[in-house]
Amino acid sequence: MSDQTRPGWLKPALEFGPIAGFFIAYLLLKDRVYTFGGTDYDGFIVVTAAFIPVFLLSMVLLWKLTGHLSKMQIVTAVLIVIFGGLSVWFNDGAFFMMKPTIIYMIFVAILGTGLLTGRSCLQFVLDGALPLTDRGWMILTRRLTLVFLALAVLNELVWRTQSEEFWVYFKTFGLTAAVFVFFMTQGRLFDEHGTKESGE
Repeated sequence: MSDQTRPGWLKPALEFGPIAGFFIAYLLLKDRVYTFGGTDYDGFIVVTAAFIPVFLLSMVLLWKLTGHLSKMQIVTAVLIVIFGGLSVWFNDGAFFMMKPTIIYMIFVAILGTGLLTGRSCLQFVLDGALPLTDRGWMILTRRLTLVFLALAVLNELVWRTQSEEFWVYFKTFGLTAAVFVFFMTQGRLFDEHGTKESGE
């Protein structure tokens, strides 16, 4: 399906649909307990178990649709399988709630290693999506590294000290909004260190 013929909502639906589905399913099943093979599983574990194949299917469809998956999507898929699987296997939602921490710390390690060697790995992670000067990339990388580190620490504090339901709301809305707000506040950086695309 070409970019001209596919519906404009399809790609966002594949990217964000599983997360929205997880949230809605959790709200519906959070207070229920299900017994499989003589073991009781609460709604969070059941929803996590269902989320894994749904997310992987959406990634396969997204890849078939666009012919491409970002490095961030691949890393996220691997960690969802690992930590979601551990949560289901051990019947302990803590593993799945740790996943955002691990993802953010991986990004901190990647970006931080680049900064220590005097280069920005952010352009590599984002597939060169933003037109910035070399200095602009370095500034943005330093700032985003600190943001990811702060979010990793915050996620640990939330899931260890707050209720499961609070964490679900925090993960679904809080973490996503934090990254969005960060980029929205970088307008001055993009103005001062942006580069014009060729042909403009």
